[in-house]
Amino acid sequence: MLDFYIIKDDQSKPKYPEQSGLEFVGGLEYKTFDNLQNKGIIDSRFDYYSDFRLGSILIKQIRQNILQKHLQADVDVKKIIQLLDIADLKQSGLIAYGD
Repeated sequence: MLDFYIIKDDQSKPKYPEQSGLEFVGGLEYKTFDNLQNKGIIDSRFDYYSDFRLGSILIKQIRQNILQKHLQADVDVKKIIQLLDIADLKQSGLIAYGD
């Protein structure tokens, strides 16, 4: 599972999210992540098994991409939209930690 946490854009990356007080917001299974990459929603530079960060600007770009491709109703896309919605609500980015 790829676990996502809320993180402010200007906050430094903690080594371990559980010890830093970051708020867990959800996760993506490998198949979902792979499908999102194949659909062009998540850039291929991001690796499921590595940690990566989605800042608020990148989150806005992902949302635009979803709208341009008319994929709002897609089952896999709905899963990442839930994560993006929480980040928007918290006015933050997301950080992903791979298992």
